[in-house]
Amino acid sequence: MKAEIIAVGTELLLGQIVNTNAQFLSQGLAGLGIDVYFQTVVGDNEARLRQAIDIARSRADLLLFTGGLGPTQDDLTKDALAAYLGRGLVMHEPSMAKIEKLFASRGIHMVESNRRQALMIEGADPLDNETGLAVGNALTADGTHYVLLPGPPREMRPMFEGPAADWLQEITGDMKPLYSRILRFAGIGESSLEAALLPLIDGQSDPTIAPYAKEGEVALRISTKAADKAEAFARIDATVTQIEAVAGSYLYAREDVPIEQEVITLLRNTATTVATAESCSGGLLAELLTNVVGSSGAYAGGFVTYTNGMKHALLGIPMAQLEGPGAPGAISESTAALMAERTREIANTDYGAAITGVAGPAESEGKPVGLVYVAVAARGKPTQTFELQLNGNRSTIRIRAVKQALYRLWRTMGNV
Repeated sequence: MKAEIIAVGTELLLGQIVNTNAQFLSQGLAGLGIDVYFQTVVGDNEARLRQAIDIARSRADLLLFTGGLGPTQDDLTKDALAAYLGRGLVMHEPSMAKIEKLFASRGIHMVESNRRQALMIEGADPLDNETGLAVGNALTADGTHYVLLPGPPREMRPMFEGPAADWLQEITGDMKPLYSRILRFAGIGESSLEAALLPLIDGQSDPTIAPYAKEGEVALRISTKAADKAEAFARIDATVTQIEAVAGSYLYAREDVPIEQEVITLLRNTATTVATAESCSGGLLAELLTNVVGSSGAYAGGFVTYTNGMKHALLGIPMAQLEGPGAPGAISESTAALMAERTREIANTDYGAAITGVAGPAESEGKPVGLVYVAVAARGKPTQTFELQLNGNRSTIRIRAVKQALYRLWRTMGNV
């Protein structure tokens, strides 16, 4: 079954609110075995809404609406669909009684427009609203299924998960739900990962493999439809094994979590600690690590040594290393190594991670924008340094440098 989600509300088109309903409903429909092919947003205009219905009906079996069920004159979803289908609106008496009781209990005069929330399209099944007043609608007409849900998420979500899902399961019968697993990769770009996995991707039929980029990381979604979870994950796990054989050194998690969370988890599980030193990333590495709940048990702290003076004063790096004729300079492999080593020593941690480079917009020390050095020092082991040439603007280079540092730290902790 092909579905289209139609979100109704001018406030969505104006960007005044974010359409989180579409994400929630897409995930929920996938769990019922229903494929969402299109998402549409339309304003509070009956003519345009009817046009959207006409287009959606030509390409989908199920039209699922959110919004436009309230009491005001611009709540037009039921009116537009009823007119499109040539049906009238009828009062759902249990919903009307609920509305009247609520107003009476609060001692508030009920204006006539509130009756609109209890109206239903003729021939529709009511969908009870546990947390609000507007009744939902579900109906089938001329082979197309229609579900109307309220716009506020606190009303829409329980209605979808309860009566709407029950209604949809009745009409879909034994359709198989979609199951997915997310794999997260770092240290490799989306295009490089896709190229490495191209034989698998080109030959896929079931499960399917879909890569998508997150800044500085890549995720793969492995999906299949199956009668139950055991059957689904047996197929998914077989595909994951094939992926690991090709790109296992970059695979840091078999769930949808950022690499900084995985690093903190590993540090805590091994009772080890890390400290950081940053130049061009300006504290972003420390920020990502401390955003993880529980990081205080693994992250000791860090230094933002943006200038050479601060590298010398806080980390004790000799000025002869940083400046002057023949000096390697702040943007160098040896300086990155010294930053990581001195940070680990000062903080007395198991690991020290450092970043220095050129984030832009102009070159520095005669070195190009995007040249970054990352270093990881580990207690009792040789320090590792990595030269990176990163693309993008200033903010992109910074986040990519930080994600590379996290990936190198993760690998140093013995994951390969």
